Formats: sequence, C-alpha cells, structure tokens
Amino acid sequence: MMKKKGNGIMVNGSIRTAGVTFYTRMGETVARSSRSSQPHRRTRAQFDQRMRMRHTIALWRQLGRRHPMFTSAKTAYLGFASQANRLPAVYVPCRGMMSKAAFLMPGMPVSEGLLPTIQQRLGAVDGQPALVTSLRKSELKHEDSLRLYTVRQIDDERCPTIEVNVEEVNASDCAEVDGCLALTGARFADTMAGWALVRVAEDRCSTQSVVTKCNYYERFTTDEALNAAAETYGGLTEL
Repeated sequence: MMKKKGNGIMVNGSIRTAGVTFYTRMGETVARSSRSSQPHRRTRAQFDQRMRMRHTIALWRQLGRRHPMFTSAKTAYLGFASQANRLPAVYVPCRGMMSKAAFLMPGMPVSEGLLPTIQQRLGAVDGQPALVTSLRKSELKHEDSLRLYTVRQIDDERCPTIEVNVEEVNASDCAEVDGCLALTGARFADTMAGWALVRVAEDRCSTQSVVTKCNYYERFTTDEALNAAAETYGGLTEL
C-alpha cells in the first residue's frame, strides 16, 4: 500500500524494480540497491546439491513420460524429487549436450505409495538370471497388478541418457523361490540395465527403486569429473 506525503511518495513495505528496493524509514522514502554486495558462494556442498537437482530433472524427463505413481506429494514430480535428490552427485558441465545427461544408478526411485515395499535383488534361479523379490503370490489381492520398470543406460558420447519402459507382469508367469516371486530371463544379466517391480492396487502402489549392476555413472562421480564440471560453473569457493 502506498501513501502520499507532501510532494513525494511514502512506501509501506518494499517493492523491487530495476535492481532497486524502495522502503520507508522514519517516515522517509529510502532507496538502496537490491543486489547483494556479498561474493557469490559456490561451496562443494552447494555444488553437489546443484548437481543432484540437475540430475533429478534429467531423470524425470525420461521417467515422467511413463506416468509413474508418487502419491505422497502434491505432484508426482515433487514426490520423485524428494527421493532422487538423495542419490550421489554426478558431475557434468553447465553447457552443451552433456548438461542434460542422465545416468542409471542403483536406488533410482520409480514409485512411492502406501503399499508395502517389495525387497528385490538380482540373482539366479535354476541357472537363469533373475530378479528375485520378497513378494509372495498369496499376498496379492484380486485388484492388484504388477508393473515391471526397465531402465536402460544409453551410452552416447554426446549425451548419455536413460530409456524407461514399463510392462504388465502376471504373477502366474513368475517363478517361485522359497515361496516368493522371481522374474527370470537372460535380460536380467544385462549390466547396462536395471529393474523395479511395482505392486499397484487402484490409486495405491508400493515404494520401489531400481536394482542394477550398472556402474557406468561412476566415471562421472570422480574428483576429475567434479573439477572439470565446477570449472564450467566458475569454480568452487571456500566456506
């Protein structure tokens, strides 16, 4: 709210325009720069968080196309981001194609919901590569369905990225290991792919993340990768 005082204007509160803040002090209008004179800080911790946020967005560009279920937050993206931001930082430059790179990582979230989490691991069943789970067929209800997320690392020198596919799985097609369901097949030996089996019941789902043996991303977590990426942002600063 603004009030006139004499031939001038008195501003209650503050407004910002053209880099200047106007405010009142003892009944007088005062103007000052709204730009901080403090040096811009870019510590290792701040840079790591920036890299995590960048990578979260890059992952969502691919996963979000599959309409995954994240039910606790206002939007699916916010639910995904709250988990994906906990993944290790991967370092890429701020410009060019590499700035949009996405990497398959163990623990990449694909769903979040109220149903119990299904424990999963890569192993073997009767000599066949397998995704072994803790889910028992007897636990499934009539309205339940199973969705298998497959995430594949695409090795592109210009811009590594991921490819996400989703398919429905029938419990009757699964093998059983100690009473628990397992998916078998040669594809589960692929070291450039990862998987997550999600249980869905109407608007509910289990909270799941990818299991994988892919270590492609590790080359982008080294000190060398950190220093090269930080340089494109202007370098790091001390605390």
